Amino acid sequence: MPLIFTAPWLLAGLLTLPVIWWLLRATPPKPAQEPFPPLAILAKIARHDQEASKSPWWLTLLRLVLAALVIFAVAGPVWKPQPITFTGAQPVVIMIDNGWASAPQWAAYENQAQWLISNAEKNDAPVYLIATADPQNTASGPFTAAQALERLQALEPRAVPVERLAAAERLGTALNNTADSRIFYLNDGLETAQDQQAFTALDKLKATTIQLIMPDSQQLFAVQGVANQQNALVIDLLRPSNDVQAAKVQLSAYDNQGRVLAQTQADFAEKETKTVAQMTIPVELRNDIAMVRADQMRHAAATWLLDENNRRRRVGLLDASNADKAHSLLSPLHYISSALAPFADLINANDRDLSQSVDRLLEQKPSVIVLSDIGRLPESTAAKLMQWVENGGTLLRFAGPRLAAAQSDTDTKRDPLLPVQLRSGQRNLGGTLSWSTPQPVAPAPENSPFRNIQLPDDVTVLRQVLAEPSPDLMQKSWLNLADGTPLITGENRGAGRLVLFHIAPDIGWSNLPLSGGFVDLLRRLTETSGAQAANAAGEQTVTLPAYRLLDAAGNLTGQPAAAQPLVIEKGKTPEASLLNPPGLYGTEQAYKALNLMKSDTVLNPLTKPEMTTNLAMVPATKAQTVNLQGSLFALAAILLALDGLLMLWIGGTFSRNRSRNFTDKASGTVKSLLILFALSASLTAAPFIVQPVLAQEAQVRDDSKPDDQAKIDVLDVTHLAYVITGNKATDDVSRVGLSGLNQFVADKTSLEPGAPVGINPENDELAFYPMIYWPVDEKAPFPSEKALQRIDAYMQQGGTVIFDTRDQLSGDTSGLNGTSPATQRLRDMLDAMNVPPLAPVADNHVLSKTFFLMPDFPGRYRGSPLWAEAPADNPDAADQPADRPVRNGDGVSPILITANDLAGAWAMDENWQPLYPTVPNDPMQRIYALRGGVNMVMYVLTGNYKADQVHVPALLERLGN
Repeated sequence: MPLIFTAPWLLAGLLTLPVIWWLLRATPPKPAQEPFPPLAILAKIARHDQEASKSPWWLTLLRLVLAALVIFAVAGPVWKPQPITFTGAQPVVIMIDNGWASAPQWAAYENQAQWLISNAEKNDAPVYLIATADPQNTASGPFTAAQALERLQALEPRAVPVERLAAAERLGTALNNTADSRIFYLNDGLETAQDQQAFTALDKLKATTIQLIMPDSQQLFAVQGVANQQNALVIDLLRPSNDVQAAKVQLSAYDNQGRVLAQTQADFAEKETKTVAQMTIPVELRNDIAMVRADQMRHAAATWLLDENNRRRRVGLLDASNADKAHSLLSPLHYISSALAPFADLINANDRDLSQSVDRLLEQKPSVIVLSDIGRLPESTAAKLMQWVENGGTLLRFAGPRLAAAQSDTDTKRDPLLPVQLRSGQRNLGGTLSWSTPQPVAPAPENSPFRNIQLPDDVTVLRQVLAEPSPDLMQKSWLNLADGTPLITGENRGAGRLVLFHIAPDIGWSNLPLSGGFVDLLRRLTETSGAQAANAAGEQTVTLPAYRLLDAAGNLTGQPAAAQPLVIEKGKTPEASLLNPPGLYGTEQAYKALNLMKSDTVLNPLTKPEMTTNLAMVPATKAQTVNLQGSLFALAAILLALDGLLMLWIGGTFSRNRSRNFTDKASGTVKSLLILFALSASLTAAPFIVQPVLAQEAQVRDDSKPDDQAKIDVLDVTHLAYVITGNKATDDVSRVGLSGLNQFVADKTSLEPGAPVGINPENDELAFYPMIYWPVDEKAPFPSEKALQRIDAYMQQGGTVIFDTRDQLSGDTSGLNGTSPATQRLRDMLDAMNVPPLAPVADNHVLSKTFFLMPDFPGRYRGSPLWAEAPADNPDAADQPADRPVRNGDGVSPILITANDLAGAWAMDENWQPLYPTVPNDPMQRIYALRGGVNMVMYVLTGNYKADQVHVPALLERLGN
């Protein structure tokens, strides 16, 4: 029953209430004022029969209630007494769950335990106190009542799961075969995997009775997981399976400063134990979220902590070429984008200038930057990327023809943005350093971050770039081929890392990009990027100290002394426990979140176990026991004071009316209301009486620039350009030579080019010109880094540059392998640019058939080959596979190199007479030079539309058959 009395015999005082009622009926008459004269007083002494007046019924009732309250108070009333009582001096065992699920009802648990301890004190019974989430070495008793109460006050709920089996074993050791104990188990009402073993251990203690004190029914919502997906933050929630009512849960997301960034509501349908909620907010805010919690809940499972692995990674993609942007399947970045898109936000850099592209990527603070087949980077750009890597970024590079070609110069300096030094060229199936069969992939070594990733057996590699042997190559090899050569290498740099795939990102070198293993590899690299990437890569065991931990209410606190460092072995994170409570492990700069709930956690209610011992399940009281004695005395005192005031009123003490006139008050109130009504009416009407403002005539803003007209004039007509070297004689030859070529092109084709334009590549816009002629002058100032970057960007975006060293007469006929001053200057310039593999133009090259059929490309001189990007049909080209197509700019080579002095052969005076003789002096050589120039112009303007002429013999043969 909810109400008892500690001294019920005192309730006999209620029998005096009728007597009190009888005494209260009579009320002494009011004293009367009389004149003092004695005779008048004596005259009125005569006795008359008088009837005593009675007190009002409501005053009598008030006094009876007052008397009853006093009687009830002295009887010691207690509200909601504890239902569990016992007698006898047998040991009292109080076993209490103090895990995360006990936090919402901990006050009720303490109240119940205090009652049990007070009963044990009355019966002189020893007390054993066992907490199921306490360390194994915690004292369990026996305690005196005072000691047990002190121990209970020191107990608190913990943000960990309970360990009932360990508690039962600890209790058995403490009892030491003591029989006839009474066990009272205050449990949290949830089932655990150890329950059967734990209750079996309790059954063996031979207790006289075991009472499972069940908690009151409550709504218990837990956050089971948080995923930062492409468009929203997805939150998984669960609740106990016995909670079948429809419910709503308010969720809030907080940043590291405790500020609310977003809120949403999760809805549980009837009989639904799991549900999903979403927070649709920008990725910038999602990446700042450090904690998600259910607002109504005050326990650790209602809080989910996020770390670097929950951030939505930004991945910057950069490709040096302009290959097949209209055909996504042929793009080098296609397979990378497809693999990363589901779990990362991709940033594509579209600037023509490589350095500007890198700057734009760095401004958006990516976690990973992917460089697809980029061989050379400007020094200033490389320095920026290195600084970004050392601050925690991951630079992921893919090999390709450009990267292979970049290693083939005589400069043996190691690229600082590569984890290993590469050999020049590449290794391919059927070529130098070749395999007889495609190479499969070997299992990842133990020091690799990919050690838990299983690639399909059918993944093979046809071509790769090789690493130079070094003592640390094995340590840097994260994935190898079956023959032991590295497929993926990586190393830590500062807080970040450098990673190199020794294959191209398309399917020309390997079928790895077609497999699901490619997705797994990129996902592992992306998810482990960030401040802690350097610690996670290549280590089998990572030990992280406790940084900030959750308390039982789900709040982040400081590090408790009992928390052990979190040991992650082979990438496997341990579950939350007493030694490793949920929280953040690591440092302020790099930490890992350990949460309470797992993906397979199910909250089931605790059921009655089968035991030989007398077992009972009893409910626990939700509120603490309340002693009503003080409250009743206070209420009686209030009624006593009220009785006194009523007596004064009856006596006429308050008969004089000193209140203000009600009409005056009402009048003032009405006036105030009228004023407020007038003000509100004027404010409401204001928008309708404001005079409208007439719209002014729109003015067109002139945002034109002084050189805009010149740019428009250039766009009206196709112009060829030449680079101004600063040497007047050289620049004059370039201008006159291109003028002569323009005239010849206009005579032989329908194209009428405009006057040639001299440009400064450092400042002038290059996109207006389809072809730029650059006479290499070793005496001219070396081009600036900016100029070379802009020329490099121009070539990557589809433009073509003709580099002419004009040194064929130097005696060196080996082309690019020569060592003349002009050739060395050209090599120094190309070292700063991202140049594709080159090969001499063969007889079947598209360039030799675009307009005239050209056996070679002479200028003033003859004998130097014309070098271009290695085409698909040149199997003998150095570092160039036979099946690799030339795709840049619709099949147009971005670079042409010669030493034959083309402009000198094209130069004509006003009468169409040559200005410079050819060597040897052959009139047809000049004609061939001009025809070759026409082919070059047609080639850069029309692309590979005549590539089918390569197959003319085969087509004619088929037609003949």
